[in-house]
Amino acid sequence: MKPLSNAELGSFCGQLAMILHSGISALEGLSIMREDVPAGDGQKLLGDMISCMESGGSFSEAVDGTGCFPAYMCNMVQLGDQSGRLDDVMGSLAAYYRREDALARSIKSAVTYPLVMLGMMVAVMLVLIIKVLPVFNQVFQQLGTGLTGVSGAVLRMGEAMSRYSIVFVAVAAVLAAVCAYFFLSRQGRAKLKGFSTRFAGTRKLAEKIACARFASGMYLALSSGLNIDESLDTVSRLVEHPTVGQKVQTIRQLVAEGGSLSDAIAQTGMFTGVYARMVNIGVKTGAIDDVMRQIAEQYDDDINESMLSAIAKLEPSLVAVLSVAVGMILLSVMLPLMGIMSNIG
Repeated sequence: MKPLSNAELGSFCGQLAMILHSGISALEGLSIMREDVPAGDGQKLLGDMISCMESGGSFSEAVDGTGCFPAYMCNMVQLGDQSGRLDDVMGSLAAYYRREDALARSIKSAVTYPLVMLGMMVAVMLVLIIKVLPVFNQVFQQLGTGLTGVSGAVLRMGEAMSRYSIVFVAVAAVLAAVCAYFFLSRQGRAKLKGFSTRFAGTRKLAEKIACARFASGMYLALSSGLNIDESLDTVSRLVEHPTVGQKVQTIRQLVAEGGSLSDAIAQTGMFTGVYARMVNIGVKTGAIDDVMRQIAEQYDDDINESMLSAIAKLEPSLVAVLSVAVGMILLSVMLPLMGIMSNIG
């Protein structure tokens, strides 16, 4: 069975947290959940987990044995089993994976819209070049002239595209396959994520996302009963951003040497300004888990605003580029035609 998506993980953890909070055991809760799941992979997954627990395994062993849950969730569930706070851990995991799903959907919508607009732009340009310009060229030829300059060059490009359409279709198919690889496969998404950490236009946003995951992971680990050292160790396996990951390792080292979490975060520059002061206050008051939750939520809001702002700027830019390109082609055709018609008149 394939790994569960963030939405599926959030739904699973949320339902189980509700069941556990009501006093029902994990085994009975899984049985209840299986009754509401239609036949298919979901029912098989729950059945495998129930079989594992009925044969003497713990809930954490059942989760780990399926291979459908991420390592981070398996580690946190094991912690919940050992500490007797499985209901709190599942509730925190539900909130975490729902935020991850919302973040993933925001990123997807931010990427999808420009691609759709770009596809529409290319389609309009192809129709103009391949279908419309030849008609104008015939009109010019009947008037004893032909398309020259920009319009003539574009016309010749369109004729070449028509003549070698198989080659262009093959190139388009390759590009579609490349896009599918980067957006649909796990390896492709990992490479695309790595590129986003280096590309100037997305570097800051990628770092914000990594910081949000660090804060969210710290909240989840601390609220589940882990101390700061254990939380940093757990979260270090969650952060994939190379720069932020290095900062986490430095924070772990500074804390292990006796430094405070707030000083280590300020020294590495993981959080700055208000966020750094919030961490300092959270450490002093013993509410660091709640502070990390607030920071994670604020980062999520900042990320969503950044994406909406980028889309708001990109939409008129793409429309303007399309309008200028189409207008230049039409003007390069219509102006000479109007000159010829005026001379005839």
